[in-house]
Amino acid sequence: VQLQASGGGLVQAGGSLRLSCAASTGTFSDHVMGWFRQTPGKERDFVAAISRTGSVTTYTDPVKGRFTISRDNAENTVYLQMNSLKPEDTAAYLCAAAGRYTLTRNGRDYDYWGQGTQVTVSS
Repeated sequence: VQLQASGGGLVQAGGSLRLSCAASTGTFSDHVMGWFRQTPGKERDFVAAISRTGSVTTYTDPVKGRFTISRDNAENTVYLQMNSLKPEDTAAYLCAAAGRYTLTRNGRDYDYWGQGTQVTVSS
């Protein structure tokens, strides 16, 4: 599975962005999809994940109520809608695919990774 993330940018605090991650090869619907974020010198952190059908989602606590993960299996794309953005959300956001049935927050469980898309939130 090859993944291409897009949609990052510079936004003021309180603003919104929608990230997209398109899969160009492989069977997209056979994969749990996740979003992670990373800042320089820090570990990659889990943000959100969605089940293969899109019926189940999970989020890290700091983004609950502000971010929404969704997927369109017909379009082979996973999205991350980010609202009420805060400066601490600033990071490179990466999408990932895991060939498994159950959701996971562990980056080691993901088999494929896209390149990061930078999100910068100014105060």
